Parts: sequence; C-alpha cells; structure tokens
Amino acid sequence: MPCPRFTITGPDDFGALASLLATREEAAGDVIPKVEHILADVAARGDEALVEMTRDFDCKTFDAACLRVPPADILAGRDAVPAADLAIIEEAAANIRSFHERQKEQSWWVPSHDGTMLGQIVTPVDAAGCYVPGGRGGETPLISSLLMNAIPARVAGVPRIVVVSPPRADGTLNPYILAAAAVCGVTEVYRIGSAWGIAALAYGTASIKPVDVVVGPGNIYVTTAKRLLIGRIGIDMIAGPSEIAILADATANPDWLAADMLSQAEHDPMAAAVCVSDDAALLDAVCAALTRQLADLPRNEIAASALGHYGALALVPDMGVGMQLINAIAPEHFELCVADPWAVVGQVRHAGAVFMGHHCPEPVGDYFAGPNHVLPTMGTARFSSALSVSTFTKKTSLIAAAPGYVAAHGAKIARLARLENLEAHARSVECRFKA
Repeated sequence: MPCPRFTITGPDDFGALASLLATREEAAGDVIPKVEHILADVAARGDEALVEMTRDFDCKTFDAACLRVPPADILAGRDAVPAADLAIIEEAAANIRSFHERQKEQSWWVPSHDGTMLGQIVTPVDAAGCYVPGGRGGETPLISSLLMNAIPARVAGVPRIVVVSPPRADGTLNPYILAAAAVCGVTEVYRIGSAWGIAALAYGTASIKPVDVVVGPGNIYVTTAKRLLIGRIGIDMIAGPSEIAILADATANPDWLAADMLSQAEHDPMAAAVCVSDDAALLDAVCAALTRQLADLPRNEIAASALGHYGALALVPDMGVGMQLINAIAPEHFELCVADPWAVVGQVRHAGAVFMGHHCPEPVGDYFAGPNHVLPTMGTARFSSALSVSTFTKKTSLIAAAPGYVAAHGAKIARLARLENLEAHARSVECRFKA
C-alpha cells in the first residue's frame, strides 16, 4: 500500500490524520545557532563573508566580482533560451501580471460634514528581495518562483526589485533564471544563496543595498533566516513542506487523482498528499493507480517516501464530513474533484488555493493560470493568505481634523488620555480648544 488509509465517521475522528500531518513541521534544532552565526557574520563582514560561504558551498572559484550579474548577462541569458520556451515564460508572466493587477488597492479618503478628513494612503515598499532556489545544482531552475515573486512586486509599484540565487559550480546562473528576470524587468541579480543570501538582503553589504521585504521559498536555512529576521524586514510567510488535499466523488478519475497526489509528493519527502472521498471503490482505484504510477516516476524514491509517511486516503460517510475534514486540514492546495464544484465551493473556509473540477490540476496554478503559487502551508491557511500585491505595500492612515472637530471632541479625548494617566496627551488637545 503506497499510503495509509483512514476511515472517518465524523469530526471526532479527524485527530489521527491531523496529527500525522502536524509531524511534518521541520524542527529548526541545531540549525538556529548556525543561522544566527551566518547572519551575524554577514552583518559584520559583508561581501567577505558572502564570498567565503559561497566558495565553501557553491563555487570554489567565487570572488567579489562574481556577486552581481551584469545587466548584459541577464539579457544574454534571455537570448540563450529557445524562443519557444521564452514565449511560454512570457505568456505565463502575462497571466500572472493580469491576475495581480486586480489586487491593487487605491488610496482613499472620506470627508465628514464637520470638515474632518479620514483616509488611507497605500504605498509600495522601496525595495523587495526575491529569493530563487538554485534547484539541484542549477539544473532545475525554479522559473515559476521568480515570476510569482517578482511580478506582484512590480505590479505593486516597488521601484527596486532584487533577485538572489545560488550560483552553479562554475559560478553562473541558469539562463532560464536570467530569462525570467528579464521578462519581469529585473536588472539587479546576485549570485548568492542560502541564509547568507537572505542576510545580505536584510543587512546590506558594500555590493548589495538592503531591501524592505524578502520573499521566496527555500530550505530550512533560508526559512530559519527569514524567521529570525522578522522585524528587520518584512517577509511573505514561513513556508513548510508542500501539500495537496483532494475531495473527490464517484465521478472523479482515479488515475488523474493519483497523478495529482504525486505532483506534490515528488517535491519533498515531507510533502503531504491526501485524497478524501465517500466512495470506497474510488479510493481503492486511487491506491492501485499510485502504485502503478510510482513505478516509472523519475523522483519515485522521494514521492514514495512522502506518500508512505504523509500521504493518506480517507473514507468519509458523505461529502459534508469530507468538506469539514478539508477545512480542518486547511491545505495549501485543495482540488475539488466533484461533479459540480460550484455547488460545494461555498463551504470552503480554509485553503491556500482551490482548484475547481476534474480538469484543473494543481500545476495549472503552479505555473500558468495567474494566481500566486506562494501559499500558506501547515494549516496556516486558517489565518494566512497567498503572496499578493499587498505583500509589497503598506498602508498609512490619514487624519485631517478641522478646528471645529477639536473644539467639539477635545474634552472627551483629554478625558480618555487622563484615564490612561497620560497628562501630556490631554494637554496637547486642550491647548487647542482653550486658546
């Protein structure tokens, strides 16, 4: 059997599956002091520390001159990519841009009858850093990660967007990463990775000016660095291992469901893939399909480990209980593989992204459709949202009080201040209406 089976009669039975998924959280353990040392080293020694660590882990001949990718090399990378591939990247980028354009918020203000004006000013941050993992020595470039992080920043109006990514053994970046940067209009790219790349973005060095917000996926070192730097920089989220949950009825195709589960299981041995159904025969067929498809999957060892430890086939008495279970899991990716997903979607309360119907597998959103694929994991969809244009903006309150407002309400404001024993606050108001 490729993954565990669960029979669930109601919410009281959710605990076993929820506990299984909760064990996936990566324990920082001895990583924290290591990352703290890296952050302190970069803060103290800047470029020198970046060069030493990059030599140790990525490229033995690396030096300070290799840190920044010249803008001409970014364009050369774009030109090195086959035209057909570049066209696909450009089309995906256009879809992502179009979706995120709809997320833009406008500044607003509302006048009152007494002349007071209240409002909100929406402005982008000055600089954003996008971390792009190298991917198996640079040979599996995470093009989509760059697009999903840089394009919302561009739509938000961030004037300076920086990309960092670890170099390959020869000191270069994969041309597909450079092509994606060019498509996004990014001209500032650095060949650094891991926790020291995050530290450089946060603290700045002689070669790299600091940024305000850092986004992008990475390993436990990258994630821990982002966690430790919250407060100095804004971040997108603390991301855990990838996950998918599927709610399927008897109309679903078991081969497709198995393929969708494997699309997440191949990411990481800690990825979770759960299929929930009220049809026992369908779950039996999915189990058989998983076994068949695993056999010839290139990353079958990773996928098999993920399924064996964190996969699940869950039988529920009806779709209502199934939907309750999905909301309890609060999955990163949720596929609603039922005959009429629009009749059910209103019951979704907690999910990073919802994929509707039998013809909308998770990779449609991962790569091409437009919505962001940087999503909350590990149940944090209960309170968190996908990366968006808002990640790169901040909101400033606007208060314009007319003289009549202070005269009318100053005594009440002063009383509230004195209830908090803040006399200077009270006097600040009173000196205006007592004059």
